[in-house]
Amino acid sequence: MKDKIFGVLQRVGRSFMLPIAILPVAGLLLGIGSSFTNETTIATYGLQKILGSGTLLNSLLIIMNKVGSAVFDNLPLIFAVGVAIGMAKKEKEVAALSALIAYFVMNVAVSAMLLINNEITADGQIAADVLEGTITSVCGIQSLQMGVFGGIIVGLGVAALHNRFHKIVLPNALSFFGGSRFIPIISTIVYMFVGILMYFVWPVVQNGIYALGGLVTGSGYLGTLIFGIIKRALIPFGLHHVFYMPFWQTAVGGTMEVAGQVVQGGQNIFFAQLADSANIAHFSADATRYFSGEFIFMIFGLPGAALAMYRCAKPEKKKAAGGLLLSAALACMFTGITEPLEFSFLFVAPALFVVQVILAGAAYMIAHMLNIAVGLTFSGGFLDLFLFGILQGNAKTSWLRIIPVGIIYFILYYVIFTFMIRKFNFKTPGREDDDTETKLYTKADVNARKEAGKTAGAAAATSGDPVSELITRGLGGKKNIVDVDCCATRLRITVAEPERVRDELLKQTDSRGIVKKEQGVQVIYGPHVTVIKAKLEEYLETAPNEFADETPDNVQVQENAAAGQNSAEVEDKNAGTAQSLAPVKEEKIRKTAIIYSPVDGIAADLSTAPDEGFAGKMMGDGAVVTPTEGTVYAPADGEVEFIFDTKHAIGFQTDSGIPMLLHMGIDTVKLEGKGFEILVTEGQKVKKGDPMMKLDLEFLTANAPSITSPILDTEPEDNQRIRLLANGEIKAGEPLFAVETLE
Repeated sequence: MKDKIFGVLQRVGRSFMLPIAILPVAGLLLGIGSSFTNETTIATYGLQKILGSGTLLNSLLIIMNKVGSAVFDNLPLIFAVGVAIGMAKKEKEVAALSALIAYFVMNVAVSAMLLINNEITADGQIAADVLEGTITSVCGIQSLQMGVFGGIIVGLGVAALHNRFHKIVLPNALSFFGGSRFIPIISTIVYMFVGILMYFVWPVVQNGIYALGGLVTGSGYLGTLIFGIIKRALIPFGLHHVFYMPFWQTAVGGTMEVAGQVVQGGQNIFFAQLADSANIAHFSADATRYFSGEFIFMIFGLPGAALAMYRCAKPEKKKAAGGLLLSAALACMFTGITEPLEFSFLFVAPALFVVQVILAGAAYMIAHMLNIAVGLTFSGGFLDLFLFGILQGNAKTSWLRIIPVGIIYFILYYVIFTFMIRKFNFKTPGREDDDTETKLYTKADVNARKEAGKTAGAAAATSGDPVSELITRGLGGKKNIVDVDCCATRLRITVAEPERVRDELLKQTDSRGIVKKEQGVQVIYGPHVTVIKAKLEEYLETAPNEFADETPDNVQVQENAAAGQNSAEVEDKNAGTAQSLAPVKEEKIRKTAIIYSPVDGIAADLSTAPDEGFAGKMMGDGAVVTPTEGTVYAPADGEVEFIFDTKHAIGFQTDSGIPMLLHMGIDTVKLEGKGFEILVTEGQKVKKGDPMMKLDLEFLTANAPSITSPILDTEPEDNQRIRLLANGEIKAGEPLFAVETLE
């Protein structure tokens, strides 16, 4: 259970990264736009002629400012869509659309409840007795102030609905609304009620959030220290996004009125003040306490650790270690990406990471104590320091205080890391054993070590889907499979290298036959092929991306099997010939079932079908009819068993127990339903001659390889034979072939 919860939290944390990824760009636009439209800044640098009001650059910068603000103003909606995409396992685009719809539905339902209970008036005014800041405008909808929590609630909920129902099968009458189409529908219904529920629940939650925020902010510098230590300690587990996001984006991180609007969350407060910087004397250090300290240890502290590791490297490995550590240190300083450095000493010396956590946590507290108020978009590198510290001026941010503290931090990191590396002989980069490569480790390396035992066990374990595994091997391995599709009876695969396909393995998967056309491979399974395709696609998601092993022994096996196949085919043909030459009078027919032509057209023996799979009777026995008229009728009394998604084929069971397939045209699956109109539903009982399908013969003739249509008994018994009753012109309803059961 603990591992499952941990895994879910990791996925939640990763899902936050998609909406977070837009923040650096939005922050850049907002930072540049607000900085260079500030009249004080323009006057200070004498840039009135270039950036003054009315200039082209001034207009462009105002637009940049507005665009950046638009992202931060709509973060809840961005989180709703982004989290849904991140948490959805399949068909993520459907989850995104559903989340968008659900977000609006939820807020409209909340707005309706506010209107019904007279908390807002019909013209959108907020009632006088409503607590200020609890109601806000969400994309033009008056709703409760839920911030990014509202978006996260929608994203997580819609993803859960999506993962649960995206393969749902509805009754035949509603089958169009099944599968992924069901997700927007169920999301709309569910989030209408969620919106009603939130009207009652959210004020209670909101009070709890305010109380928690008050507890954090009320604990002063100690609270900042604890926040910093926890955030850095969660880095190895990938859960830090889950932890810090509420402090950055919700009332947990504080609430402040800026430019007449109540703003929640440390990062939101900073950017609201940045947008209104002309009226702000000094940005709020209480709001930036959750990130200002990062500039101290990212620009100064960790590069000191990198220098210590370089100085402690073995002489013969210093050059290699120096190049790696320098690039990692520069990435840390300029962009705030700390993974190459942090994970390297975490991996080889966890004690050094403990030191890093304590020093980094203290940096948050020190920045808060010194009233440093520099904002950021993603991480505390020099680029963010320049935009949101230096450009805004020391009077507003106190950014200059970062420098002396940073120098002290550089020395602290260097001295402590040097002492501990040498004292405990930690194998930091450049100090590895002689047979070990000098490298910087990443989070992937850490996870690889954790999973090493599991992977070794899994490699020896038997696959949970042996049929899909065997199909994959028979097709030459996952790396050889370019595309997977299916029609009514065939698994259709495009392979990269046809010579890697091994027929003898595919035959072991209960296939009825194999058809090869250059890079196209068709494995014939019958009407249940859709299940085989779904399982194969699921198996391929986790299968190793490699070619199947093909040793000389395997090649010999394949050749032998192929020879055996050819021999068997000759025997089958001979047997067929012998059967056809055998005198019928010696066989006693116990019963005969007549199958009637489903269309007007030209009837012929099945062996004339322009497809070797059908002609070779790999999918059953019967006849072909080339339609001359566009209506397909029931070939006997019976029941419609299945209708293929692309409408080109119907599975049918006669009342006499003969399973049939009406496959209209050759390779018509590729038309994706065009040219066909289905007139019946799955499970429907029909009488001989009832219309079942309409064909657009003009379209099909122009777009299909052939309109010759196999009419098959898909599972003839050993004691049954097919006797053709018509050859040439035939009308719908006239006898086509007989299924004779012998004693």
